[in-house]
Amino acid sequence: MRSDYLWNCLENADQVAEIACKEILAAADAAIAKHGRFKIVLAGGTTPEKVYRLLAKSHADWQNWWVYHGDERCLPVDHKDRNSVMASSAFLNEVAIPKNQIFDIPAELGPEQGATTYRPFVADALPFDLVLLGMGEDGHTASLFPGHSHDPFELTHAVYNSPKPPPERISMSAQALSNAQQVFILVTGTNKRDAVKQWCSDLELPIATISNDNITILIDRDASND
Repeated sequence: MRSDYLWNCLENADQVAEIACKEILAAADAAIAKHGRFKIVLAGGTTPEKVYRLLAKSHADWQNWWVYHGDERCLPVDHKDRNSVMASSAFLNEVAIPKNQIFDIPAELGPEQGATTYRPFVADALPFDLVLLGMGEDGHTASLFPGHSHDPFELTHAVYNSPKPPPERISMSAQALSNAQQVFILVTGTNKRDAVKQWCSDLELPIATISNDNITILIDRDASND
């Protein structure tokens, strides 16, 4: 495994979620003590959803949380497949984070307009305190996919022709997602093994474009090559 990351290999996806929840709460306490607010970027996916359900049952200084999304699908605001709908249902609707401190990506506007509209909110938030990411079986993260090219200096990208439906999306850039005090990457399931192996072999996967001195990988035994 790559030695430039902190790898934490756990027994299963539930343990990954439990440790992630604990570490997120600790990061929040530290950030709020340091500068009065905690700025977190949420990820979509099944493992992050497990984390959010645990956070919803936790105690925290919710009034000082500021929440952003790493990517979003260009679907209607209330569509069940939107990351914001999942995060709201599992977590955000259950805690006392002020609504004006939750910044959903306006993906219902379409890729270009939505990305342009979200860009200043990202710029104002940088650096984030914590970015939460997953990794797909093709090595994608957020909605940064293999074979796609974007302006590396943009903070948000309009995404077309996604290999996973829906084809149109909006994603924070690798530059924006890397600009954080900490990055947690959650990897679970046997279907991720090949991507993990490629990642550790330094192949050019989107997940490898995340560059930060404080990256922690929380991975379960099914996804690990060890």
